[in-house]
Parts: sequence; C-alpha cells; structure tokens
Amino acid sequence: MKVIICGAGQVGWQIARHLSSEQNDVTVVDNNPDLVRRATDTLDVSGIAGFASYPDVLDRAGARDADMVIAATHSDEVNMVTCQVAHSVFGVTRKIARLRAQSYLEAIYRDLYKRDHLPIDVVISPEKEVAEAALQRIAAPTTFDTESFLDGRVQLLGIQLDEDCPVLNTPLRQLTDLFSTLRAVVVGIRREGTLFAPEPNDQLFAQDQVYVVSVSEDVNRTLEIFGKPTHRQERVVIIGAGNVGLAVAKALEKGQTRIRARVIERNRSQAERAADALERTIVLHGDGMDSEVLAEASIDRADAVVCVTDDDKVNLLAAVRAKSAGCKMAIALVNDPTLVSLMEPLDIDAYVNPRATTVSSILRHIRHGRVRSVYSIGDAEAEMIEAQVLSTSPISGRVISEIEFPEGALVGAIKRGDEILKPRGTTRILEGDIVMIFAMADDVREVEQLLQVSIDFF
Repeated sequence: MKVIICGAGQVGWQIARHLSSEQNDVTVVDNNPDLVRRATDTLDVSGIAGFASYPDVLDRAGARDADMVIAATHSDEVNMVTCQVAHSVFGVTRKIARLRAQSYLEAIYRDLYKRDHLPIDVVISPEKEVAEAALQRIAAPTTFDTESFLDGRVQLLGIQLDEDCPVLNTPLRQLTDLFSTLRAVVVGIRREGTLFAPEPNDQLFAQDQVYVVSVSEDVNRTLEIFGKPTHRQERVVIIGAGNVGLAVAKALEKGQTRIRARVIERNRSQAERAADALERTIVLHGDGMDSEVLAEASIDRADAVVCVTDDDKVNLLAAVRAKSAGCKMAIALVNDPTLVSLMEPLDIDAYVNPRATTVSSILRHIRHGRVRSVYSIGDAEAEMIEAQVLSTSPISGRVISEIEFPEGALVGAIKRGDEILKPRGTTRILEGDIVMIFAMADDVREVEQLLQVSIDFF
C-alpha cells in the first residue's frame, strides 16, 4: 500500500514507523526539513519538505497513485485542505484527518466530512481520545494503563507490582494452577525498562510492570490477586480546563456513578468558558501548582487528581504537589515519552500519552476489516491486536500449543459467540473466533500473517 503521511511530528513519525516496518511504501511530508530528515534518516520512508496542502507538494509525494493520505499536521485547516486536494485533484480514495478544534467536531458539521466538498473519511480527535483514556484511568485507579476490548467484555490492565504483592516469585504456570477459575492472563512484563512477552516459567518480581488481560467480571479479583485492592472514586480534581479537561469533566457529570469533580484553570477566559459549559462542577480560577488553590479544591480529600494542561512539566509537578498534599491518586498527561521513566520516582500513579492514544486510533482505522482494534503499548514497544479469525488463517482449526507464534506474541483472550474463553495450550482456535493477541513491535507483521490480515484494504 502506498501511503502519504502529512506531518512528521510525534504522531506522524510513529505512524510512519509502523507502516514502513510492515513493508508499505510510505512518504512523509512536512514543511520542517529537519523533521523530514529525521524521518528519512531513521525510517525506511521517503520524504518531501513542503506544505502538505499544496497540490505540487502532494504531487511530488506521489499522490497520483497513493492509496491513502493521513493528514496529521498541527493545523486543522491544513489537514482539511490536504484531504480536499488529495480527493479533488488526485482522486485518493482514503483520507484520514486529525482535527482538534471542537467547532469542527460538533455533530452539526460531522455530515460535511461525508460529502464531496469536504471529503474526509475518518476524523481523529486527539483531545477526545485523550479524555477517554483519562476516564479509563479514573475508572481503574490502581492501574497505570487500561484499555477495553471485545466489546468492553475484556480489559487490558497495566499493574505496577509492589513489595506486598501476594504472587511475587511465583511462576506464571503456577498462577494458573492456583487460580484456575480466574479468567486472566499475563501477556507482558516490563522489567528494568525492558518489555517482553513472558514464558510459563517466568516469575514476577517487585517493581515489575505487568500487562494483564482480564475478563471484565474478573477485574476486581485480578487486581486483588496482584495486590491492588479496588476502591470507588468519589472526588476528582481536574487541573486544566482546556479541551481535554473540559471533556473529562463533562463525562464525569454525565456518568452513572456520582463523582464530584472540581476544575482548576489558570487562564481566566478558559475558566469562565468551563464554568459556563459545566452544570454541577465547581471551576476555580488559579494555578494548579499553588498549594492554596489546591487546598481550596480540597485536594487532601480527593480520590484522584487529573493533570491535563498543555505543559508536561506543569502536569508532573502539579501531580507531585497534589500527592504530597494528600491526594490518593495522580494521573498526568505526558506528551514526551522520555518523561515516562519519571513516573515511578515521582510517585505518579498513571499517565496518558496523547501520541500513543492517537496512534492507536489511527492504526485502528488503517488496518483491514478483520482487525477490530489495535492498542499501542508503551512507547510503541508492543501492540494488542483484536482480530477475527478467517477460514483461510493458518491458525484456524489449530490448537494454540501447535501454532508457531513468534516469541514476542501471546494470546490473551478468545471470544466465541457470546462466550469469553481463557486461552490455554490445549484450546483450539476456530473460524469466526475473535482473538486478542499481544505482540512485540518486531513481531506484529508475523502475527498479522498468521491472522492473514493485510493493512491494504483495496
């Protein structure tokens, strides 16, 4: 498949990394020559320096025979015009645009993207994706990462193991025997900064970060087994009333569980806008790192603080100050992946990476129909893939222990009809099953071949 990626920032570079590693013909376009050079020097891609919305630039990028254009620059308007030019001038059949401004995302305008005068096939909203990720962190307060799969019936949980974890030094094979009715599987372990897919004889140690696939009904029991008892969230403080913070606050107001939220915003006009948009939420005008403002928000009684300003360092420092003031849990929005290593020493419980959530969302729309969902883990270290098994797939009709999965791949769950199965070595995968497979980045292509999934949908 021939793909043009417009925008060589964090999101564009990561999408280019994924697609180029899967032997696609990828061209990156950006008006910053340094970003283009970084992409061409580190990835197997072509690069064009110029404005993506200019017809001559798209022409040089190969738009005349491109299968897809992904417009992920920092400008909504450039992304929309790029899709328009790709459609009207070059006849590109698939256009994906990243749009931030809420005005473009309102329902009254959404139909515009389905018409020829603004032909965008898929709209990706980073703020919406980040807000949903933050809400998932709030819903699972003892995890540092979480994502839903199989129509919400299965959860991927990222759990930091502490010294008091009951199952430390226990081989994973033995865990299966000890908790035979538990429908949960450890699919990934990050130890001393390195993520890997574990084998049955591997043990768990304190400070490990484990990724566990659990049936939703067994999530609380799973967390307790790994030393993370659950508790209900009742009070949340949100620092930052931008698009993300406002979306989180609105969702908490509409949620079925009654959660009392307070919002802190430094910019007066944004604070006033949030106060007008929210019904029951108290909005405070002030600095989220100011101890007096935090005290006014009753941070010492808060179950969680969600720091979602547009400054990573402010988010980290505000999270640290909130925890030191007595807040039970801190969630920080972090754009820079190099700062993630600071989460543990700073005692920040969970983070949301806008790049990872946006990349996962775009990949979900790129891969061909049988792949229902893709979630990027960590700094694109691995993927969780949800896909339906075809009759022609090499794994269809075979027992899991006999399938030649790569070393970095594990089956986490299987949905057969209305039943969720915990995979075992003796489990036979059937045509029509929907499988969840954890795959290290280098093994994604081989897993897709086993599923007989192509990302070229033409």
